[in-house]
Amino acid sequence: MDFLITHITEYSYSEEVVFCHNIATIKPRQSPGQELLEYHVEIDPTPTEFSERKDFFGNNLTRFSIQKAHKKLAVTSTCKISRDYTAIKNSFNSEKCTKVTLVSALDSLNGNTKDNFEPKQFILDSILIKNNKANIKEYALESFKPNRSVFEATKELMQRIFIDFNFVSGFTNVSTPLDVVMEEKKGVCQDFAQIGIACLRSVGLPARYISGYIETLPPPGKPKLIGADASHAWFAVYIPGFGWVDFDPTNNKIPENQHIVVGWGRDYYDVPPLKGVVYSSGSSKLSVSVDIKSLNTTTNQVQSQSQ
Repeated sequence: MDFLITHITEYSYSEEVVFCHNIATIKPRQSPGQELLEYHVEIDPTPTEFSERKDFFGNNLTRFSIQKAHKKLAVTSTCKISRDYTAIKNSFNSEKCTKVTLVSALDSLNGNTKDNFEPKQFILDSILIKNNKANIKEYALESFKPNRSVFEATKELMQRIFIDFNFVSGFTNVSTPLDVVMEEKKGVCQDFAQIGIACLRSVGLPARYISGYIETLPPPGKPKLIGADASHAWFAVYIPGFGWVDFDPTNNKIPENQHIVVGWGRDYYDVPPLKGVVYSSGSSKLSVSVDIKSLNTTTNQVQSQSQ
């Protein structure tokens, strides 16, 4: 499937901003089953400085600064994406994926092989996810048994998060501790992805955070997926000898063509759509909208969020 995606981020300021420096992670990366065909970004006011590079994880970063007074900032990215996840989905039926147990996975990860070097960094603590909470591990161990398939255990974990947690937009923000999410059993897709990651890391498995988009208008007769905030998030687990497998706990779904990857990292902190420093004395208002158009059908989806 091919998609045309327009992502608009707008900041309105009560007082003039005299200087700002920003980093955006909005240019989708090449990833298995996904190809970036076209990409363009417009920034208003026109940046004084602008550059693009890859970060440590291979994500596409856009850096820009505006060194003149302004009361509004608009960043509009447009891209064309091709998704074909068929072969990857079919590979999940292989024994390399389904027969790897927790015991065998941990034994493999104990070795310092070239295949394990990159995934093992995703076992460590990260800025927003710490592995020192007993309630996280207890929750994880309900699914992860020593001789159970990692794939099946992770799938069950995804299903349990979907059932046990309520999607409540606005209840959390990027600084809300996971303890609060666990106790209240509510949050948004970023929270659910990070709960899944914390659980996987607590039992010694590599897990990474994936930022992207989701086409939420379903085919006729299919239920609508949850993902009404401007961007979507899910997690992936590394299965030694097979590779990474994505899981979307917000929708209780293994991602396919509807999930479009922008970037990945250890948690949300590594791949926020836009972050930066602003010199101003006033308040600000954020508005984000995402328009996802399937080029294979006439389906069009608009998502929006205002703060």
